[in-house]
Amino acid sequence: MLERYQLSNGLRVVEEPMEHVRSVTVGLWILSGTRYESTNENGMAHLIEHMLFKGTDRRTAKQIAEAFDRIGGHVNAFTSKEYTCVYAKVMDEHVEEALELLSDMVLHSSIDKDELEREKDVIFEEIAMTEDTPDDVIHDYLQETSYQGHPLGQSILGTRDSLSSLSREDVIKFKERFFTGDRVVLSVAGQVPDQFHKLVDKYFSELTSGDAKQDFLSHTFNHRKLELTEDISQAHVCLGFDGYPIGDQAMYPLTILNNVLGGAMSSRLFQQVREDHGLAYDIFSYHNPFRDNGILTIYSATSYERLDDVESIMFDIISDIRQNGIKEQERFDTIQQLKGQLVLGLEHTSSRMQRNGRNELLNEPHMPVDEVITKLENVTHQDIQLVAEDIFSKEPARAWIVPKSI
Repeated sequence: MLERYQLSNGLRVVEEPMEHVRSVTVGLWILSGTRYESTNENGMAHLIEHMLFKGTDRRTAKQIAEAFDRIGGHVNAFTSKEYTCVYAKVMDEHVEEALELLSDMVLHSSIDKDELEREKDVIFEEIAMTEDTPDDVIHDYLQETSYQGHPLGQSILGTRDSLSSLSREDVIKFKERFFTGDRVVLSVAGQVPDQFHKLVDKYFSELTSGDAKQDFLSHTFNHRKLELTEDISQAHVCLGFDGYPIGDQAMYPLTILNNVLGGAMSSRLFQQVREDHGLAYDIFSYHNPFRDNGILTIYSATSYERLDDVESIMFDIISDIRQNGIKEQERFDTIQQLKGQLVLGLEHTSSRMQRNGRNELLNEPHMPVDEVITKLENVTHQDIQLVAEDIFSKEPARAWIVPKSI
């Protein structure tokens, strides 16, 4: 049974006991990501995520690592376009130690000036690594052209210029602005102790309150093409279609549509482009929803000479789905696959913690798995057809990375 409560400083807590396990995963979700950064601040949220591990007023970075190792725990973090999450997985007997460590990292991060400059260098290497991986960076390029002029078009990592200009004072001010009780959710799943509520109050009551109201910048989905040349052997292509925001009821038919399109090995894109024609090793599609919009992406890599053929098949498949819909067998098989992924994916404390934390932070309902499955099973061919027509009736944005020697 899911339990939700709130501290006086606005911090929301969501607990999901799982009595058949001995582990506990605790995560702090902060409404702080790329979409809240100005151009000059680009990369700030991700930089702060790194700095949480680099020492506090009480511990050095090494002591933080040693403390988690001592209790056999695992700690990690990630930053997205809309939020940051730092989390730890430990045995049930070490829940209090994990909470104290996480609170120390989040509330008392020292943001040491020398450590900050060293960590910028680490992120510069991360940026370089991403730039050397065209099948990774092309998705950033697609969002850059799709959301041109909007913070969602910015890289999560930031740029060398934006990071270089950030001072310690800039970082501290940004953290104080966004790490407030009303913008933070604590999610826990697993063998949750009875006194957990008291422990949360003990370690997080000093988190300052604030006002989480944020005006979203209106966006226009740009149907542009961005083409870059790199010293690579393959061409990489991404198509982006204007999608749906988190919580939109159209997400259920869209999830089925995407799976049939390119979300699985049995999908039309995979079968036709790779299996039937041998044009690519890697091809897939996915939908990335944000709080007020979303983007459906199709990606593939192939030789430059075959790029037009691959795109042609992509558009032929899209056209066929718009005109004829999907087959009943495709709908049935996809629903069974999604049901399995959903149920099996929630067998771990980490996945439960993430699902609940994200839902709570973004004000989404905590829907039981059976209810989600029922909604998927109730999706009709007409629902799928309406979504396909809505999304694919508009021109996509395009991002290409092609070899220099063409």
